[in-house]
Amino acid sequence: MSEIILPEVELNIYSPKSPVEVKVVENYVVTKESSPNFVRHITFDVSGTELVERVRVGQSVGILPPGTDSRGKAHKLRLYSISSPTSGERGEKHLISTTVKRTIEEFEEKIYLGVASNYLADLKPGDTVKMTGPSGRRFLLPENSRDFNYLFFATGTGIAPFRGMIQELFESDYKNDCVLVFGCPYRTDLLYSDYFEEMDQQNDNFHYIKCISREARRKDGSKYYVQTALEDHSKFLFPILEKENTLIYICGMKGMETGIYLELLQQKLEGYLEIRKELPKDLNDIPHDKMKRFVKPANRTFEEVY
Repeated sequence: MSEIILPEVELNIYSPKSPVEVKVVENYVVTKESSPNFVRHITFDVSGTELVERVRVGQSVGILPPGTDSRGKAHKLRLYSISSPTSGERGEKHLISTTVKRTIEEFEEKIYLGVASNYLADLKPGDTVKMTGPSGRRFLLPENSRDFNYLFFATGTGIAPFRGMIQELFESDYKNDCVLVFGCPYRTDLLYSDYFEEMDQQNDNFHYIKCISREARRKDGSKYYVQTALEDHSKFLFPILEKENTLIYICGMKGMETGIYLELLQQKLEGYLEIRKELPKDLNDIPHDKMKRFVKPANRTFEEVY
């Protein structure tokens, strides 16, 4: 197996106490069709700042929303994953992008709006924001990225880094296998789907698997989740996962990793995990909320959940 060489990165060039002001250049919806969720692709122009060519896909930038909370304290910093390749959005090194879901929640019959997400979603081209970062040093493509196969698991806006990573890989005459498994409740919630479907059609080595949980059911009546793809597509995925040069990346809602790890154990693909304590004979006896007591990601598995 090739050695996994992660790039050296610079962190926190701009801090919350000393952010940089950057301009919004585009802000558009990225759901497949009319959806009850509002997810937007937002691109910033970082020209004239120290961020140019110093932000890698897989890292995050921080956004400082203006104003104060109910206690009169400044709103907290929020981190957003970069969704553009390291070369920049559309190859323009001064443009970096992120993916934002407008947060709208109901609690005790009251509606609550996420401060940072709604602030970003409302921005128009020409508006400016205060930005920090970059942050993150491990959820990155290796320097020798073309030496590996990839299995990317995403839910929701966890798709952001994989959009940029896939663009970056296929900019560079990439020949190995790359699989994107994306999970969402309804087909209306598919993000960047036109791009990934086109990539699937145009590249024999790129594979796009959609897991839509609240529409059709699997043969046994269970729902389609990202982890069920490992069983449903095992004839295709198992030969890729058996290769020593395959890496797994997981990004999205906290808890999604549990089902993936359990499925890897059931398929005896322990090389992606580090066993921390003796596993029960029946793996289903592992409480999902206690999975991290038994296993953790090994060096071939990269995880970023929130």
